[in-house]
Amino acid sequence: MKIYHNLRCGKSREGLAILQESKLPFEIINYLETQLSTAELTEIIKLLGIPPIDLVRKNEAVWKENYKGKNLSDSEIITAMVKNPKLIERPIVINKGKAVIGRPPELIKSIL
Repeated sequence: MKIYHNLRCGKSREGLAILQESKLPFEIINYLETQLSTAELTEIIKLLGIPPIDLVRKNEAVWKENYKGKNLSDSEIITAMVKNPKLIERPIVINKGKAVIGRPPELIKSIL
């Protein structure tokens, strides 16, 4: 099991606490420090079963300043998130071929 985590995000910390309480083994990936590759992010999006745009934090300044209002392909959206990992919604938890965005954090329990 993996959690893609941002230490500064309250929802991400709540998601981490749910995993810790589960007593199941998991790996923490601080995606702001360990940049995801295009292939990794594409696989995560596939596991989530959502279009790439649904993983974007659209209120981030970098999105508003550089991408908002543009007609971007899925590939371009993924590239934007790889270059600017702050744009990725968090936390993301992957377990046994299933993935969820922990918003709200309780959604994580659905794949434990």
